[in-house]
Amino acid sequence: MESAPARELCRNPKHPYTEALLSAVPVPDPDRKGKRIVLQGDIPSPINPPSGCVFRTRCPYAIAACAERVPEPREVAPGHVKACIRDDIL
Repeated sequence: MESAPARELCRNPKHPYTEALLSAVPVPDPDRKGKRIVLQGDIPSPINPPSGCVFRTRCPYAIAACAERVPEPREVAPGHVKACIRDDIL
């Protein structure tokens, strides 16, 4: 869903799936609380995936257009690639 150098990816995620994954990383400082993103919905079937973006059924930012086509990976910053039609989030 997203590819970038590790530091860039962790500091500036551009895809909702990456954002949710990073929110699950434990924080070693007990005084610092991170905001955990818990995805809702069922994991799509690999045998019968949904139309369009396979993450859309669990994506908090999904819109009707997400069901229309599979998003192509595209560069959104130098060396930073994401597969998402939304540029108005994150």
